[in-house]
Amino acid sequence: MRIRQKRLLVFAAVLLLFPLRLKVAAQGDIVSDVRAELAQNSFSGAASKLANYKAQRGVTPEYLEALSWMARESASARQWDHAAAYAAEVRTLSEQQLAKRKLDAEPHLPIALGAAYEVLAQSMVEKGEQAKAVSLLRSALARYGNNSIRARLQKNLNLIALVGKPAPQLQEAQFLGPKPPTLASLKGSPVLLFFWAHWCGDCKAEVPIIARLRQELAPEGLVVIGPTQLYGYAARGADAAPVAERAYIEAVRARYYASLQDMPVPLSKQNFDAYGASTTPTLVVLNRAGQVAMYHPGALSYDDLRSALQKVVNR
Repeated sequence: MRIRQKRLLVFAAVLLLFPLRLKVAAQGDIVSDVRAELAQNSFSGAASKLANYKAQRGVTPEYLEALSWMARESASARQWDHAAAYAAEVRTLSEQQLAKRKLDAEPHLPIALGAAYEVLAQSMVEKGEQAKAVSLLRSALARYGNNSIRARLQKNLNLIALVGKPAPQLQEAQFLGPKPPTLASLKGSPVLLFFWAHWCGDCKAEVPIIARLRQELAPEGLVVIGPTQLYGYAARGADAAPVAERAYIEAVRARYYASLQDMPVPLSKQNFDAYGASTTPTLVVLNRAGQVAMYHPGALSYDDLRSALQKVVNR
């Protein structure tokens, strides 16, 4: 009898907790919920999800990442006043969070804060306030340059201010494939920097385009260098020590980068930080004077990349 009563008490306790678990489950992932609403172009639905979450949970890093998507989607819709307002709110609330936690203690807060600075800078540029956007991003780099958002901040600064400037030098102490030449030694030649990652599907899709263009423009002296970096994991996201990850990268190169197997591959996070390569691929074209002629986070079609390269080849 006592055993039966104990089982009944446990069962009753489970029943009491069950509605609470349902309530938590019903809340779902606020970031996914908001993005789903925005995918349907429902800003009002997304705002409602955010308001309900905030009423129940308050301001959390997850809430701030979700709110940052309101800023990003407003920017995509070119609703710059709304985008800037959301981004400013995310920045203020994120910095309040930093009074009680480190920026990289979990993944949501750095994503939110990086997006806030990105959208604020974009909105300033759209209003013709380029100098103000540069100042904003430089101050953010001074404050957060040792955190995970550095590359993202640098990317946005580079989008505004890098074209026409001397290309940052590459760290070449560690590399895969042939020893990379210094950029200084390549003055007089057009150069394509192809920042890639072993996990990046878009990078693999870009390989045949780059291989074809390299072959076509080799008589004009085109040099292709493919910086990458270690991420701390290998196949299927499994943690990997540097030696194991390097071996995995070599396997990826052999399988997906065979047509660029002789491309020098500097291996350094510093290169990604300097060029703001938080997006892969990132494609950077240097002219014969060693200046940045094109800076493009993301993939490019054959025609678009050939057009950018043809300009520096012809000059």
